[in-house]
Amino acid sequence: MTLRIGPIPVDPPVVLAPMAGVTDAPFRVVCAEQGGGLFVSEMLTARGLVEGNAKSWDMARHHPAERVRSLQLYTSDPVAVGEAARRLVGERGVDHLDLNFGCPVPKITRNGGGAALPVKRRLLAAVVGAAVAGAGQVPVTVKMRMGLDDDRLTYLEAGRIAAHAGAAAVALHARTAVQGYGGDARWEAIAGLKAALPGVPVLGNGDIWAAEDAVAMVAATGCDGVVIGRGCLGRPWLFADLARAFAGRTPLGPPPLGEVVVTARRHLDLSVEWYGDQTGAVRRFRKHLRWHLQGYPVGHAVHRDAGGVETVAQVHALLDGLDPSLRVVADAVRAPRGRTGPVGRLVLPQGWCDDPDAPVEIPEPAGAASGG
Repeated sequence: MTLRIGPIPVDPPVVLAPMAGVTDAPFRVVCAEQGGGLFVSEMLTARGLVEGNAKSWDMARHHPAERVRSLQLYTSDPVAVGEAARRLVGERGVDHLDLNFGCPVPKITRNGGGAALPVKRRLLAAVVGAAVAGAGQVPVTVKMRMGLDDDRLTYLEAGRIAAHAGAAAVALHARTAVQGYGGDARWEAIAGLKAALPGVPVLGNGDIWAAEDAVAMVAATGCDGVVIGRGCLGRPWLFADLARAFAGRTPLGPPPLGEVVVTARRHLDLSVEWYGDQTGAVRRFRKHLRWHLQGYPVGHAVHRDAGGVETVAQVHALLDGLDPSLRVVADAVRAPRGRTGPVGRLVLPQGWCDDPDAPVEIPEPAGAASGG
């Protein structure tokens, strides 16, 4: 089963979900070393790139080992996203752009971005169309949620609008914005979107914790591929299992801790090399280290110490002290990791839902150059 996004073959049909503070270049590389797929950057603000924000452009870098340079943008400004796409393709050689219409975080939705944007149909069409025009021959995809809540579902209409505006594929996280990361993903919505978009690749996202889940999602929904988010946190080996599963072979499941330690050391080395600052790299790596160890019976003290490492030497010392033969606790395989639970409250611009076709004055502030 091979997915094509524009001219890009994605085999197996697996996409690493863009995750802020997680899918930096070192993590993307260590995942890609385990198995094939498409590995997307952290979410970046288009306005930050257009305004020349140094942090934004630094985060837009790709590692030389990355075969396909894939990057996600968020914005509520068609002009900004068009210019950002043009510069990313022309100056950075980006091969694929994804647009975020699913983030439920208040700092994004209060400016009409992320999960808020599909409410405004004309604005959605303008943003996707501008990105497609700016990217030229480079494919543009979109990732979205089912809607704001169960009373304001937008995914079917938004999918059609995005496809009509030139999106090469549409990915659906089968939860609403108010669900956040709580409750169960509703895979039937993915099936509905696939039925609504004949001829357009549709990808499913939500509650894929093991390779068998991905195969089950495709079988249940007819989707063309899967997007892997929280399920791969600390588990780059999942991409090897996904490659096996989509090739019709039996997944191996979580490896013994000794193999995880080897991957964690590789991840650390990539981080230090990439950032060129041992202190900053190790601090970024802490959460990944704890995720690498999650589910293995290493004890509370090890998890506590992993969250406080300051130097490369301390990381290696901690890893040296682990029993390489340890196996994952069975009930931890599908235990949620990363964010959990619903959004505290949904923050939208005033009157945002009054008229979905009303012209919108772009609420994204001119200084929104935070780098994501």
